[in-house]
Amino acid sequence: MKKYKFIDLFAGCGGLEDGFLQSGRYIDIAAVEWLKPQVNTLIRRLETKWKVEDAAERVMHFDIQRETELFAGWDDEKFGSGKGLDYFVNKAQGIDVIIGGPPCQAYSIAGRVRDENGMRDDYRNYLFEHYLSVVNRYRPKVFVFENVPGILSAAPDGTPITDLIKQGFANIGYDIIEDLKITKVNASDYGVPQNRERMIIVGIDNRNYKNTQRMLNMFYKEILPKYKVTKKMTVKEAIGDLPACEPFYDEEHHKKRKSHTVPELNITWHKPRYHNLRDMDTFRILAKDIESGKREYNSKKISELYEKKVGSKSPIHRYHVLEPDLPSTTIIAHLYKDGNRFIHYDSKQCRSITVREAARLQSFDDDFDFVGAQGNAYQMIGNAVPPRLAKRVGMAVADMLNRMEVE
Repeated sequence: MKKYKFIDLFAGCGGLEDGFLQSGRYIDIAAVEWLKPQVNTLIRRLETKWKVEDAAERVMHFDIQRETELFAGWDDEKFGSGKGLDYFVNKAQGIDVIIGGPPCQAYSIAGRVRDENGMRDDYRNYLFEHYLSVVNRYRPKVFVFENVPGILSAAPDGTPITDLIKQGFANIGYDIIEDLKITKVNASDYGVPQNRERMIIVGIDNRNYKNTQRMLNMFYKEILPKYKVTKKMTVKEAIGDLPACEPFYDEEHHKKRKSHTVPELNITWHKPRYHNLRDMDTFRILAKDIESGKREYNSKKISELYEKKVGSKSPIHRYHVLEPDLPSTTIIAHLYKDGNRFIHYDSKQCRSITVREAARLQSFDDDFDFVGAQGNAYQMIGNAVPPRLAKRVGMAVADMLNRMEVE
């Protein structure tokens, strides 16, 4: 079976890349990421799982906005030194696919609601321009551009971002589907135990393939849907086998900022974050409400509970218990701050989910290790593309490439 060569931009900790490699249809050539914990995590994964000996060189810790150095190489006080993308692409004699997606915070509706300027001044609105530059330089047959559904309504300077993206790719000879709404997928339909809607925008080089819209319609309506699962995975199916983390209620443990036991396991990161007694009691009440079937705590009552426990009001209810018999709600990077919206369904544990549980809900394998502090791990998991979704997208893209080559 033919394998296609790819590079990964805005790689994060490597969820998208890991999924493509799991498909067995690809060879990784290089990746670019500018956050050090994510870089170190991806290097470790490539070295330990995929036996990439030069992973420390291929995974480039660098700022994609500095394009000249990104292509030709750099020697920098902050980022160290690197050979540049040209070296690896030329060594591979070209690439077939570019994958990745610019940081989504500037496009997300939640981000725009929280920011007083609606994210209009956020530099991340235009990071896609650097994605364009890399695509134009290396001319892959196709690209895969992943982002949040909020990109459909983002218009920081009054012009819809989607119009700028379409025109930008058209200017360099790439076509994307005319109706971007059909690029939206839910990760739960592809085996991920989580409701997570994302845009998977695939583009085709129209200089080498002419029937682009026909092929793109086939990709979204026939090729990708065949990789959907018949039954969605639930939270309990994903994390229910992990041992319980029993709570401590005594003052001595809490003085040491230890609120729960840490089970001895041969997998990493199943260690709860510290919770104070007030939060533990809140989590117990809310989880018990679901366990009992009463479900008395609607948004209004949760807000009242928050005011009673914390002593201040909140415009939004800040707590959510994960339903054991449904896919999880969307795992987000905010987890690095607190886990109040990701409370474990077992009322006896009265805690939020661990890093390993968050990773499982994002479909990371248990042997996927995260490098950095606990907060770093939560953040990179929340920002990642679920590998199980990525694997199925990768298989569908490879199928499309095969069809393009025989036509």
